Amino acid sequence: MKRRGSGVLLHITSLPSSYGIGDLGPGAYRFTDFLVEAQQSHWQVLPLNPTSLAHGNSPYDSYSAFAGNPLVISPDLLVQEGFLKRDELEERPSFPKGSVEYKVVTQHKVRLLAKAHERSRSRLAADNEYGKFCHDNAEWLEDHSLFMALKAHFRGAVWRDWPIDLRDRKSEAIGGWKRRCQEQVERERFFQYLFFKQWSALKQYCNSKSVLVTGDLPIYANYDSADVWAHQEIFKLNAEKRPLVVAGVPPDYFSATGQLWGTPVYRWDVLKNTQYAWWVRRIKHNLACFDKIRLDHFRGFVACWEVPANETTAIHGQWVKAPAEDFFGTLMAELPDLPIFAEDLGFITPDVHQVMNRFAFPGMKVLLFAFQDDLPTHPYAPHNYGKNFVVYTGTHDTNTVKGWVKGEASPDERRRLFAYVGRELTEEQVHWELIRLALMSVADTAIFPMQDLLGLDADARMNRPGTTEGNWQWRLTPEQLTPSLITRLAEMTQLYGRAPL
Repeated sequence: MKRRGSGVLLHITSLPSSYGIGDLGPGAYRFTDFLVEAQQSHWQVLPLNPTSLAHGNSPYDSYSAFAGNPLVISPDLLVQEGFLKRDELEERPSFPKGSVEYKVVTQHKVRLLAKAHERSRSRLAADNEYGKFCHDNAEWLEDHSLFMALKAHFRGAVWRDWPIDLRDRKSEAIGGWKRRCQEQVERERFFQYLFFKQWSALKQYCNSKSVLVTGDLPIYANYDSADVWAHQEIFKLNAEKRPLVVAGVPPDYFSATGQLWGTPVYRWDVLKNTQYAWWVRRIKHNLACFDKIRLDHFRGFVACWEVPANETTAIHGQWVKAPAEDFFGTLMAELPDLPIFAEDLGFITPDVHQVMNRFAFPGMKVLLFAFQDDLPTHPYAPHNYGKNFVVYTGTHDTNTVKGWVKGEASPDERRRLFAYVGRELTEEQVHWELIRLALMSVADTAIFPMQDLLGLDADARMNRPGTTEGNWQWRLTPEQLTPSLITRLAEMTQLYGRAPL
């Protein structure tokens, strides 16, 4: 992040593919080539953890903080690797081209992956690569695989409602259920092996082309996850293993009642006594997957908005301090030159900036938020920030630039934007002008959602915070990566000194 560059925010699920959802196969490699041709040096993705229909398919609401999403395993690559036969891919549902229908995709992908596992079972014990993967990742892989097998066995029941000995992880119960669910546990391990095998190959390809991959790390773990079940002691739970308090954010730009995430809050005192061992493992795991990491909801590392678990909105919460300086000091001692940057959007207090400045963590700037009545002094206006930032036109949580101008921006915000760029803009021009503002800024890194590069409307946005349906569905189509788009982005990137060396 210290060298001037730019890149694109596009989640893996949004890539083109023939299987109803973006994956780690040919479409991902073609997109990498697009980035190279367009002179981009960064590809940012959302969290790669498993998604589920039960949690609205959100990558921020996963059964695991470590595992990868089996839905993005490429069937085409499985054929190349001998796990599937080509004719097994021919019979598939009719998928929409520009969106993800998760229920249909999930059924189809699970069927294909189960076939791949069945074909491979007899030879896995002698597969050294598979054995090494299982050994190297056992610390999280065993808990995740058993958790997913038990979720299936108990028809999706939350882990606190499992038999008490299993809920409380009595060793005899754990051992017995491992034997009872042996085939399903093995299948889950195999899915993770396939995911990380394909992800590692894609990341290596990106790096060979001088494209750095940026990941996104959610601060909290889903309550109904392998992580909370396996590490109950580091979360604020009561005697019945239910959350005492849950995390969220107070009322803000996105919601008048705040956001109530429902995720349990960390017992930072317990974590501190372990030298933050769980977090150190998690950061190391992500650094093996990504070149850079965006720490989502960074202010939660300084103070968490804790809401009593029985509340229905996030209004009645309180800020509770976390040992940020000790935590990041411990991380930096273990992992010098930690390549992270902070998602520091929303209501940010001076103590958050103090932590960021002490450790020199870059922060974020979002241009869509800049054109308010305090524009001359607004921290997101390009003339007000320095080099150590990542500037975005918008994020996965905002509207697209075009959607914002058409449906969200007030007349005064549009007037200020036009005054700032020196001319009135049509709805068809505005996305390129915000991209230009980001590229010409002094911020070390500029990132654009793919939807903004294409000038797409609000129906292409990725997520609407505070809603649980209709999100995470948008997909790119191959014909949208046009030669004219490549040329225009490459020329602008070169003009503003962001082209790779």
